[in-house]
Amino acid sequence: MEPEENRRGWAERAGKFSPSYYAEIGPNEVSETLATVLDYYADSGAAVLEVGCGSGRHLAHLLDEGFENLAGIDINDDAFDVMAEHYPRLAEEGSFRTGALEELLPEYPDDAVDVVYSVETLQHVHPDDEWVFDELVRVTDDLLVTAENEGNSPQRGRGEVDVSRVEGEFPLYHRNWKDVFTDRGLAQLLREPTDRDTVRVFRVP
Repeated sequence: MEPEENRRGWAERAGKFSPSYYAEIGPNEVSETLATVLDYYADSGAAVLEVGCGSGRHLAHLLDEGFENLAGIDINDDAFDVMAEHYPRLAEEGSFRTGALEELLPEYPDDAVDVVYSVETLQHVHPDDEWVFDELVRVTDDLLVTAENEGNSPQRGRGEVDVSRVEGEFPLYHRNWKDVFTDRGLAQLLREPTDRDTVRVFRVP
């Protein structure tokens, strides 16, 4: 799959794994872990950016937990209409942009936000677009948090292959996230497995 085809698949996603799909599920264990992590390592006024935020279920949970300065990026045009329906307070109080990470992150200044995090988003970045990981580090002033599938789900992330397909459909690229971001100069503070994903917290030295 070429990078543009990979991005287009997520931009046009409907049905399962779409913004509406996750809005119906709502906040989950990862949402709770993110809130606990940010409560410990950041303060309620920290500028927080979620990349691949979808309809905002994790950000909505952070808002409910007292975090005030929230923003998100998502490639799917429907994401923020769904957010307005399911999480109207978040849609009103947060700041959101539609577009690909590869398109939007270069527009942010250095150290633009205190915290950047992703939930099952970076695992879908095409290998030709791995330069976007440098952009994540560049725009983060303090913390970078990843919640990606590392093999703790029975159906995903297992084996020694570099890439697998979720339900035979779209690609999931397997990476060692500790290596990805410590090789870019960050220090790993925490690794916390959940039922589905592994949450890792990195700090800018």
